[in-house]
Amino acid sequence: MMSRLSLWVAALWWASLTTLGFLVVPLLFVHLPTPAMAGSMAAKLFTAQTWVSTVCALFLLLQTRSGGASAFEHRARAAMIFIVSGMLLTLLSEFAVAPRIVARENLRLWHSVGSLMYVLQWLCAAVTFGKLLPPRQTGQV
Repeated sequence: MMSRLSLWVAALWWASLTTLGFLVVPLLFVHLPTPAMAGSMAAKLFTAQTWVSTVCALFLLLQTRSGGASAFEHRARAAMIFIVSGMLLTLLSEFAVAPRIVARENLRLWHSVGSLMYVLQWLCAAVTFGKLLPPRQTGQV
């Protein structure tokens, strides 16, 4: 049961990053009247995403510490480095990069750093999700 829940949590983490970063935020900049309004709303949404990502990663980390020897536990331990990396990236983005973007401090540099960190976090979530998937059975239709 916990392996299914963990898979759903990994899916939520990856899908929320995908939806926010690659759909919602770009639409804000297209449809809101000014880039300042879009940026302000995007900052609030990214803060919310920070907490979604952190909760998902913490839950998944707790699952990797169960100490069992099942196939799922082996897959979860293999994903641990990506879970930790994704969580560190989200926390660094929120508490080190975002304040500089909001303060408009060297905006081009910090926006680029933040975007890169977001894509790396997205990749960590995707790899985590992929590693938690059960292996495909060959020969079945």
